[in-house]
Amino acid sequence: MALQVIGAGFGRTGTLSLKYALEKLGFSKCYHMMEVFANDNHVNRWREAARGEPIDWDALFTGYQAAVDWPSCNFWEAQLAQFPEAKVLLSERDPERWYKSVMSTIYPFSLAGRKAQDPAVRARVEMAFEVIWDALFEGRMDDKEHVIGVYLAHNERVKQLVPADKLLVFDPAQGWEPLCTFLDCDLPEEPFPRVNTTAEMHERMQEVMRGTQ
Repeated sequence: MALQVIGAGFGRTGTLSLKYALEKLGFSKCYHMMEVFANDNHVNRWREAARGEPIDWDALFTGYQAAVDWPSCNFWEAQLAQFPEAKVLLSERDPERWYKSVMSTIYPFSLAGRKAQDPAVRARVEMAFEVIWDALFEGRMDDKEHVIGVYLAHNERVKQLVPADKLLVFDPAQGWEPLCTFLDCDLPEEPFPRVNTTAEMHERMQEVMRGTQ
């Protein structure tokens, strides 16, 4: 099974909502960071990718028709080379709001996870630093201008390199219509999924912190 949809948008751009939306549209399953949590053997694969080692994308994505979120989005170009018939989704949101969301949810979540008692949790968190916080942002997450600059440069590269007929620049706030039109799917009757809010992320952070005691 080959990927049919490649998500190039960074985390905290509505990627978990997008995962559920794509699965509702029939692209099942859709890979997301939560899949790494469910497959501990994937942690080392992403660490290898961050080191520039060759990845067997067919093997990694066995059983998946789509992929969104970190860590997958970092390697969208390699995935498109492997799955040239796939379409690319670039999820975006306002840069200032995106940075605020990252710094109030998943980044402190990662910092807390480094103190977790469970070694498997710590391994996943170290992967996040190797693939995201250190690799992409050079360990400079408190430098707002730098982080937003990396975010904007990534999005611009996607827009420049992907042919217009293969790319959808998407804000999940737009709902089903642009996504269904792009993927040639019928409009679902149910509302577009809205999940992984800041409040929900804070609840997860509290669980991680309780595990560090």
